[in-house]
Amino acid sequence: MAEIQEYDLIVIGGGPAGYAGAIRAGQLGKKVACIEMERAGGTCLNWGCIPTKALLKSAELYQKMKHADIYGLSVKEVTFDFAKVIERSRGVSNQMAKGVEFLLKKNKVDYFIGRAVVNAPGMVSITEGEHNGKFFKTKNILVATGCKMRRIPGLEYDGARVMTSREALAGKTLPKSVIIVGAGAIGVEFAYFYNALGSKVTLVEMLPQILPVEDDEISRTLSRALVKQGIDIHTDTKCENFRTGKGGVKVDLVQGDKKTEVEAEVLLSAIGVVANIDHVFASNLKPEIDRNYLKVGDDYETSIKGIYGAGDIIGPPWLAHVATFEAVSAVNGMFGHGTPKRVKVFPGCTYCQPQVASTGLTEKAAKAEGLDIKVGKFPFTASGKAVASAESEGFVKVISDAKTGEIYGAHIIGSEATELIAEYGLAVEMEATVDEIHQTIHAHPTLSEAVMEAAAATLGEAIHI
Repeated sequence: MAEIQEYDLIVIGGGPAGYAGAIRAGQLGKKVACIEMERAGGTCLNWGCIPTKALLKSAELYQKMKHADIYGLSVKEVTFDFAKVIERSRGVSNQMAKGVEFLLKKNKVDYFIGRAVVNAPGMVSITEGEHNGKFFKTKNILVATGCKMRRIPGLEYDGARVMTSREALAGKTLPKSVIIVGAGAIGVEFAYFYNALGSKVTLVEMLPQILPVEDDEISRTLSRALVKQGIDIHTDTKCENFRTGKGGVKVDLVQGDKKTEVEAEVLLSAIGVVANIDHVFASNLKPEIDRNYLKVGDDYETSIKGIYGAGDIIGPPWLAHVATFEAVSAVNGMFGHGTPKRVKVFPGCTYCQPQVASTGLTEKAAKAEGLDIKVGKFPFTASGKAVASAESEGFVKVISDAKTGEIYGAHIIGSEATELIAEYGLAVEMEATVDEIHQTIHAHPTLSEAVMEAAAATLGEAIHI
C-alpha cells in the first residue's frame, strides 16, 4: 500500500487564491501541499492577467511610437513582429511562474502537478500526472480551482477560427479581422490590442453598454474613445447563426428587429467564465453549491467541515486580487490568526487605453439604494501632468454622502487609472471623506492630483476647473 502523507493543509489549485493560501499557511509554520493541474500561477499568471498585460503594453508602445510626432520626435517605419510580441508575453508568464514556484519552495510548501480529487473530508488524492495514485491525509482542505472560459452553446471551438482568450494568447499570426463576442474586461482589452496592431475589430455586447459593471458615464466615455480608435462597437446586440468555414466566421448581429451579417477571419469568445468544479469532489461527496459555485460561509468553510473554498470557485467578482485576499483570509481564520473577512470593497480594472478603474458604488447603484449623494468630477484635460504627457483623455469621478462626505465609490478613466484607484480603495475601506482626500497634499505635477481635485470638486473647491 502506498504511503499516505499527512498535512495541516492541502490546497487544490495553484492560482492567485491557491498559491497565496498555501504560502500564507507556510508562513504560519504549517505543513502544506499545493496541487496544481497545469502550472503555478494558474489561469491568471499563465493564461490571463499577466500575459494579456504584456500584450497590451506592446500595443500601447506601438501606438505611441506611431504618434511620436506628438512629442516632437521622428520615428520612421514603425513595424512589429507579432510572433515576437506573443513570445515576449509567454516569456513574462514563464518568468513569473518560476517566481511563484520559488516562493512555494521558500515557504516549504510541497508542490505537486496533477489533478486532485477530494475523496472525503481530510482525504485528497491525485488522479492524473506523474504523481497519479498519491494519497494525502490532511486536517484542512482549501479548494481554489478557479474558473474556465464560458463557451457559446453549439459553437465549435477549434482554437484557430473560433477561440477563447487562451488560444488568442498563443496565436502566432495577427488576424486581419476579429469579431469579439462579449465586452467585459477581457473582450475590451483584446479589442484594444488587436485594433492597435491593425486588425479590423467588431466588438459585440448583448447588454446596453460595454464594461456593463462600470459606471454608465465611464462606459459611454470609453465607448466613444474606442470607436474613435477604429473599433466597431455593437451594444444591446445578440449574436445568432454562427457559421464557420475556411474563409473565416460569419455571424448575424440582431438588435431589435434589425439583423446584420458580419464576417471576420477569427471569432474571439469572451462571454464570461464558469466554475471549474467538475471532478474536484468524489461522487459521494456533495458540498452545497450555489449557481454552480462552491457555497461558503463567512469563514470560507463549505457545508462540509474542514473543506474551504476561495477565489473564483466561490463566485464573482472573478478577480485575481480578490481571490488572493479571500484565500489568505480563509487560511488566517482556519489557523486562528484573526477573524476571516469576506470581500465587500475591491478595485475593478480594465487595461485598455484609456484605462478604466473603479471601486465601491457607481452613481446609479448609490441612487438605487436611496442614498443622498454628491458627485465630484475632475477632467484630465485640466491636469498639468496629463497634458504634458499627451494623455489628457478621461476624468476622475467620486461619489460621496451629501452630508458627511463619506466616500461611497470612485471611477476613473484615463492614463494610469488602474494605479490611481488604490487611493480611493483605501478611502472607501477607511470610510474617509472627500474633505480628507482634498486636504491631503498631492505632489505636483502628478496624475494623482486629479484624485484630489475630484474630491475638492465635490465641495465646490477644485482650483483648476
